[in-house]
Amino acid sequence: MTTALKLLSSMAAREVLAELATAFTRTTGQAVNCEAGGGVEVARRIAAGEPADVVVLSDAAIDKLIAGGSLAARRFDLVKSGVAVAVREGAARPAIGTEDEVRAAVLAAAALSYSTGPSGVYLEKLFDRWGILEAVRPRIVVPPPGIAVGQLVAQGRAALGFQQLSELLNVPGIQVLGPLPEPIQTVTTFCGGVSVNSSQNEAACALLTFMQQPAAAGVKRRYGMEPV
Repeated sequence: MTTALKLLSSMAAREVLAELATAFTRTTGQAVNCEAGGGVEVARRIAAGEPADVVVLSDAAIDKLIAGGSLAARRFDLVKSGVAVAVREGAARPAIGTEDEVRAAVLAAAALSYSTGPSGVYLEKLFDRWGILEAVRPRIVVPPPGIAVGQLVAQGRAALGFQQLSELLNVPGIQVLGPLPEPIQTVTTFCGGVSVNSSQNEAACALLTFMQQPAAAGVKRRYGMEPV
């Protein structure tokens, strides 16, 4: 009997990865245990040597782990995901169709929240370019570890939430206004890598190859992501 593969990922891709892992198990008989956490924290754990077989994070994080020797050299590009905007269910829906409208919505929000991952880093740079970062900083609610931006919006702790669309789609109590407009949209590519500590390299590579197949495109789009 084969040992289950351990897959560690960021929260953004957890649902699509879980469904694809289930399909892989159904097809091959190879069990996969999926665990998700904050991307920064998962990267830190892998860099510190935590045992795992497969790791799925942003392309920048995977490249850094490969360069640091924690992951094997081969990178598996899996999905792309843009940032969307959400408000609490029943709340007023600010316009976000243009860059100026998003800027106005940010300035008007009593509190706003975004992740500590790549999208959050991008948004801070965007707010800084707009010249409003210091003005809105006191109103930024940083999600605690394991808490999604959508949850803060649903609880009324943030009036405006920015997050990967995949992380907002199925959160109860919120309304997704839509994606950021194209001129200010940021797209993150999520990639997989195989831990150098994995004792099941062949099975780990097979799982990631399975997740890259064109047949997985429909599942990816259902979770608000696009195939690479």
